[in-house]
Amino acid sequence: MPPIQDMTSDASVSQDSTGALDQKDSGGPGPTASEFPDVAGLLDALQHQVAIFARRAEQTRLGGVGQVRNTMDRAAYLLLNRLDLEGPMGVKALAAGMGIDSSTVTRQVAPLVDTGLVKRTSHPEDGRAVVLELSERGHARLEEVRLSRRLLMQRATDGWTEEEKVSFTVLLTRFNRGLPAAKQSQVPEEAPDGAPREEAPREDPPPVS
Repeated sequence: MPPIQDMTSDASVSQDSTGALDQKDSGGPGPTASEFPDVAGLLDALQHQVAIFARRAEQTRLGGVGQVRNTMDRAAYLLLNRLDLEGPMGVKALAAGMGIDSSTVTRQVAPLVDTGLVKRTSHPEDGRAVVLELSERGHARLEEVRLSRRLLMQRATDGWTEEEKVSFTVLLTRFNRGLPAAKQSQVPEEAPDGAPREEAPREDPPPVS
């Protein structure tokens, strides 16, 4: 398969022996551990690459290739995918599973109902409750998008070994799970090993009366 053309000007990050960030062409193999002389430099490179990934993912919406590319936004895909994997559920359960509030789910699911991808039905055990469920059209549309995105992932990892693909998927999953917890942590921030630590400001002595 032909490689995916890189349409951005972002460069990958490496470091010189002094720890200063250096940019180089993003083509070719990625950096190795020897290119990062300290933990601070490694974390700088990591956050830089995450920022590039976030931008590129948003630019393409990970929309796959072919005619269905860029035709489903991230929120819609995640909602449809969860309903497909876990079955019909109410707004509160869907919001809890996705880590967002119910009002956001209500807002995001509205156009999916309007376009016939999701339908509202009665709860099988409580007829008074309403649950969200994928329609036949929703199932078909989701599978179409999945196939397109699967092809994109196949092209993006062309030349990778199966072990590399598994390792990347495991580590990315672990990173995604750890990021929200890290952001919500109330532990005082500490500079990583190798990073300069800021000294506490010194208080001026009281004036002599």
